[in-house]
Amino acid sequence: MMNVTIGLIGAGQMATALGQGLIRAGLIAQDQLLASDPSPSARERFSQTLGARTTPDNLDVVDWAQVVVLAVKPQQMVEVLNQIRGKISPQRLVISIAAGVRCAAILETLGPQTRLVRVMPNTPCLVGRGVSAYCLAGAATPGDGEIVARIFGAVGVALQVEEKWMDAVTGLSGSGPAFAYVMIEALSDGGVKMGLPRHVATTLAAQTLLGAATMVLDSGEHPAVLKDRVASPGGTTIAGLQALEAGGLRAALIAAVEAATRRASELAAGA
Repeated sequence: MMNVTIGLIGAGQMATALGQGLIRAGLIAQDQLLASDPSPSARERFSQTLGARTTPDNLDVVDWAQVVVLAVKPQQMVEVLNQIRGKISPQRLVISIAAGVRCAAILETLGPQTRLVRVMPNTPCLVGRGVSAYCLAGAATPGDGEIVARIFGAVGVALQVEEKWMDAVTGLSGSGPAFAYVMIEALSDGGVKMGLPRHVATTLAAQTLLGAATMVLDSGEHPAVLKDRVASPGGTTIAGLQALEAGGLRAALIAAVEAATRRASELAAGA
């Protein structure tokens, strides 16, 4: 169990998922968690789901917690930072999960002495299967990175990266679940076209992607090696792969990540 108090500014879905993951993993108890949110309904959902305390006042979180997680929408960040300006002591670790808000923008308000870690999680964190990339900034230490890795490891996998890669992370793993849903839907449509009931086709498609992803992660093999093991000479798989290449799937996915990364950079520059 972690000997730390964690405060969440924002009590929405991601904050709730993070709290659930920490409690489920046995890293913290309910009394080590506090969330603030101006919405009474958000506070009620958070407290009912986790059994943890909530408050309408962000400063209550800052005063109480050793780790402060900024779990608000990017457009709310300026207001929140101005509220807590001058209230963050050097003993506190600040974690931002606001998409597109760069470390420099946060440190400009809170000060360069702030122990800051920026994290880009993705929505599968809601089911404990997410992946989060994080980078250290300000006065953050390697030990702070270890804390963040444990916190976000409770809802999936956490990887340390340089901040210059964060827009690409957003384009790949942040937007990537939507690309995967399109692939699952398309595979299911193919199954339905070939006569399968929709519920059977969707289950087969989703479980196939899940199983393939698990094999990549567990085996450590390159995806191309695993692909070749399925594609026997003159068989069904190589025929299907030829159709994918003819349809431009590979190029389309690369272009999707590129477009999402470019848009992330544009949004960050305008923040």
